[in-house]
Amino acid sequence: MPSFKTVVEGVGLTIDAAGVLVIVLGLLAAITRFAVSGYRADDPYRRFRQDLGRGILLGLEFLVAADIIRTVAIDPTLRGVLVLGLIVLIRTFLSIALEVELDGRWPWQRANEAGQQ
Repeated sequence: MPSFKTVVEGVGLTIDAAGVLVIVLGLLAAITRFAVSGYRADDPYRRFRQDLGRGILLGLEFLVAADIIRTVAIDPTLRGVLVLGLIVLIRTFLSIALEVELDGRWPWQRANEAGQQ
């Protein structure tokens, strides 16, 4: 019977692989959509970037989840938690930057606009 650590490592690696797969599939979907109908769209380059950005954002969420699982369950040392904090901080910054790139506004501005309507 495998140990808890072995199972959690496997789960973490599986979620990591899912994150990478989501990014690759997002890239392929964006390329396919661009190739099929890209030139007929109003702004094909912007739509391609938005599609690609959505795939990267979703993949980053999987990668952060895998890092959290592995760090908390496998290596709950102060150094491991600090490294996790730095990784999550960097990936959160990337996520916010991609969100601004996709929507053209800060994520919290969407809530303000919904409240004004």
